[in-house]
Amino acid sequence: MPNFKDNQPIPLDDHLCFSLYATSRAIQKLYHGGLSECKLTYPQYLVLVALYEHQELTVKKLGALLSLDSGTLTPLLKRLENEGLLTRNRSKSDERVVNVHLTDAGVAKREEANNLPEILVEKSGLSEAEWNQLENLSNKLYENISK
Repeated sequence: MPNFKDNQPIPLDDHLCFSLYATSRAIQKLYHGGLSECKLTYPQYLVLVALYEHQELTVKKLGALLSLDSGTLTPLLKRLENEGLLTRNRSKSDERVVNVHLTDAGVAKREEANNLPEILVEKSGLSEAEWNQLENLSNKLYENISK
């Protein structure tokens, strides 16, 4: 942990934000080949993962799960809908609510990209305990700073 008491600038290597940023970019680079084969971008892949897991979500809930605002999410959903991978339908009980779910083609596309996390786990060199600890700490950090 950096020493903040001496009031000196922290070197780049000691910035956790940079480490997480660089790691995120490295993961996206690692996933790039598999995503290209599936003709998906990383954000599109995340939408498919979330919808596959939850079957149906409102646009609002999907945005919250993925930490995306509606200005980013809506064009993404429109493109996936145009490609026949999902459908969006207004709620019959409340027209302001839009429900999203995968089509059969969307389910197949999600399953096509199923091995990406396995590639990351193998490449990580982490033990199962280390992986679980990293995931738990990452989730804890996110929960604490996103409140």
